[in-house]
Amino acid sequence: MNHSFETATGLRRLLMRLRVSGPHAWEHDPEAHDLMRYAAKKCEALAVKHRCDPTAGAAAAFEAMRTYAVRAADDPWAVVTMAVKVTLIAEERADGLLCSVDQARRPEISRHHDVRRFCDTEADLPEFLPALAVEPFDPDQTPPTGAYEALDATIDLFTALGWPRDTATCTLDYICARLVESGSRPKAHAALRRDNTARALLDIDRDSWSTVLRVVLGNPNPDEVCTSDGHGVLLRLLVGHPVAELLDDDLLVFEISESAPRPKARIHA
Repeated sequence: MNHSFETATGLRRLLMRLRVSGPHAWEHDPEAHDLMRYAAKKCEALAVKHRCDPTAGAAAAFEAMRTYAVRAADDPWAVVTMAVKVTLIAEERADGLLCSVDQARRPEISRHHDVRRFCDTEADLPEFLPALAVEPFDPDQTPPTGAYEALDATIDLFTALGWPRDTATCTLDYICARLVESGSRPKAHAALRRDNTARALLDIDRDSWSTVLRVVLGNPNPDEVCTSDGHGVLLRLLVGHPVAELLDDDLLVFEISESAPRPKARIHA
């Protein structure tokens, strides 16, 4: 049985009618039901090709057909097919990367290879991933500072210099969480500098917030990249700088102390 929506003109006419018929038109219109059955069958092979559930193609087609771009296209079916293909590719990548579909659409995420289990290879781990090779640990040497130890030491440093421990913990935990998400100190610094919501929730004024970001993540000025100020407290602790050395930095001590939240004055009636 042929339907008018199988052609570009027929599909455009049906989509426009559904658009002006109200929000429940797709649910109750018999021709819309026929259209979705046709679209599901049309997109099923594409879904299987990308190792997705066969119904995923129909869902992607439904979302595409509700957009202005499809209704206004010279060839609506071509646009629908392309939109479905892009969505299915993202879903396939998301399944391989163990992340959300929205994340899989981002080039900086999708360029990575699929998640692999170490047990799936017979090669020794250092041969499979040379980056995992490490020198044997010498018990006579001081073990390197880990990320959690560096964070705890930074919290202790801020607390010793006048910050309330709860505020210091919340602030530094938040900064480190954004650092992990962004993947680099400059990106984290740029995003956090514009994060007025976090600053308001932490109850830190703008100047103190800027100082804390620079002290913790490092000065973003390219001219300072190789200096202690450019490294920031977290990186300095990670590469082995002792806390005592940080406390010898008078300017650093002054900036942390001056950025500490001050108790608000009480207003007496």
